[in-house]
Order: sequence, then structure tokens, then C-alpha cells
Amino acid sequence: MLLTVVADYGVGDLAFAEVRQRFASLLPEADVFAIPVPPFDTVSAGFCVAQLAFGAGPADRILYANVAPRADEDAPRESNAGERLLAARLPSGVLIVGVAAGASLSFVADERVVFRAVDVPAEGSQFRSRDLFPDAVARLVRGDDSLLREVVAVGAAPQRSVAYVDGYGNIKTSWYEAPAPPGSRVRVRIGSAEAEAVVADGVFTVPAGELSFAPGSSGWPRGGGGGDRTSYELFARGGSAAEIFGNPAAGTAVEVRAAG
Repeated sequence: MLLTVVADYGVGDLAFAEVRQRFASLLPEADVFAIPVPPFDTVSAGFCVAQLAFGAGPADRILYANVAPRADEDAPRESNAGERLLAARLPSGVLIVGVAAGASLSFVADERVVFRAVDVPAEGSQFRSRDLFPDAVARLVRGDDSLLREVVAVGAAPQRSVAYVDGYGNIKTSWYEAPAPPGSRVRVRIGSAEAEAVVADGVFTVPAGELSFAPGSSGWPRGGGGGDRTSYELFARGGSAAEIFGNPAAGTAVEVRAAG
């Protein structure tokens, strides 16, 4: 059993170790793996959850997403209350459990996946992902769906935006179709930075030193059929696209227009 924790605790942070220890006591048979995203970055978290949930892997895997900026209310929060915990089971058998914050569950919900509220307190601890939520996750893993309550609507993921930046500086986007025919030169603007790129059918189909905008390695089947949703990414051959565009945050709009 593979349990992947997608959270913004920080690379090598003590919090990941504490959550892993908690799951080791509740689900000792699970292999717990951590995926860090930047602080409060629900867009990157949501993209990672969708990629892992819809990708190839064992049917008994679990995606546990916890990026909870507690930004749903500006007023003071009593007892460290935060966003609710939701869950969904895919037809493949994959279990997704995550905090309903920002776009953390949006990429999955966009594929017609229905999320339900989990009957677990949303307050009572600053560190809910260690103290409150793992018990509910373990019960769901064991098949106890009595915790599931009403269906909760999840907002759409940002379109034509930065979705995730990988370790090579490749910018994965929520563009899923080519903005122009392959070989076309376009101007790409992200925030205040702008650069020229070549629309391609593969990221490496440009010479060294060029920037390509092409379907990358990330994507998943569209909900309800209709083929795959493949993420276009900005790839700087021999460099870092993220650096070229000033290391943009996930959720930043990616604007594309014809060059010249």
C-alpha cells in the first residue's frame, strides 16, 4: 500500500516526519512517501494529486493532501479551525483525502470526481494533519465509509496558468491544447516576464538554448471520455524556464500570443 502525503511543510521538515510516524502507527503496512510543495501553494498540490491519482500505480494507493492556508475566512479562527476534509474514491480504487483549500482538489474534481465531506473535526489543533485527520484516513482505508457525509462542490482549477514547477525548472501549465501549429514562434508572458518560445510537439524538438512550449510528461484521462488532458510545459533546453520567467508562482496566468 502506497500513501503519498502532498503538503507544504517544507523539504525535510519535522512535520513530514511526525505525520509519517502517525501513519506508521495507524497503517503500518503503508509505504508513506512525501511530496513537498511551496507554502500555501494549493495549485501545485492539486496538480500533484491529480497526476498521482490518475497515473499508473497500485489500486490501493492513497493520496493525502494537506495544504491549508486557512484563507477561507479573514476573521479570527477559534480552536485553530480550518478548511474541511473531503474524500473521494476513484473507479480505479484510489482513495483521495484532502483539505478543501484553494485548488488542492480542483484538478481532480474537474474530471467529474465527486468529493464528500469527512466527519472529522475541523478544529482543535494547529497541526490537524497529524492530530486529527490521520485517524479518519485510516478508517477510510479500512473501508469505513460511515465517515462520509454530504457532497461538497469543489471549485475549478485555474486555466492557462502555471500549474507546477519541477526540479529542472520546467513550468507545467494548465494549457491543454497548442496555442498555434507546431513550429510557430510565440511570445509567452507570465507575470511581468516575457520570452519567445517555439510551439512544438515534444519538449526536446528545439535546439539547445531555445525555449519550447510543448506537451510534456504530465497529464491524465479526461473525465467522461474525450481523450487525455496533457499539460503543455515551458522547457528551456540547457537552462531553466522558471528562471527565465522569474520563478513564477503556481496559479499565475500564462499568456501566449503570436511573435512579431
